[in-house]
Amino acid sequence: MRLRLLVLVCMAFSLAAADKATDRLVKEVRHELVMLPYYTVFDNLSYRVDGARVTLFGQVTKPTLKSDAENVVKRLEGVEKVDNEIEVLPLSSNDDRIRVAVLRAIRSKMPRYEMSVVDSIHIIVKNGNVTLVGFVDSEGDKNLIGITINGISGVFSVKNELVVQK
Repeated sequence: MRLRLLVLVCMAFSLAAADKATDRLVKEVRHELVMLPYYTVFDNLSYRVDGARVTLFGQVTKPTLKSDAENVVKRLEGVEKVDNEIEVLPLSSNDDRIRVAVLRAIRSKMPRYEMSVVDSIHIIVKNGNVTLVGFVDSEGDKNLIGITINGISGVFSVKNELVVQK
């Protein structure tokens, strides 16, 4: 009975240590990704941590950002494998024009979302289709941004994935 209790206590401690290590790794991965020098409002990076494996997701406008993201995560202590599923968006002057128009529209309608060190809204444009990801303060803000973007010339569709912060 005593041995069984000791085993259970050891298992609980090892699970707590594993959770702490995972929490640390999650924070470090996030920090490294948002600090990448060419990560902009027009890119979207996300990730999943499964033990010592990190999977990268999202969309970027520059191929170097995809490889830079993988390289900084690979160097983190505790990372054994990185699966890089980041999509590099196609080069398109029309998409570039739409990106700038969307950014200007958001800034003019809602200056409180003026982009800062870590942008709360990311604008992804692929072949005239806009996806908005990130965080806003209210459902009204989310809806107003979506309606505003839908009216921009050359925008074929708007996928509004903005999340209201509580």
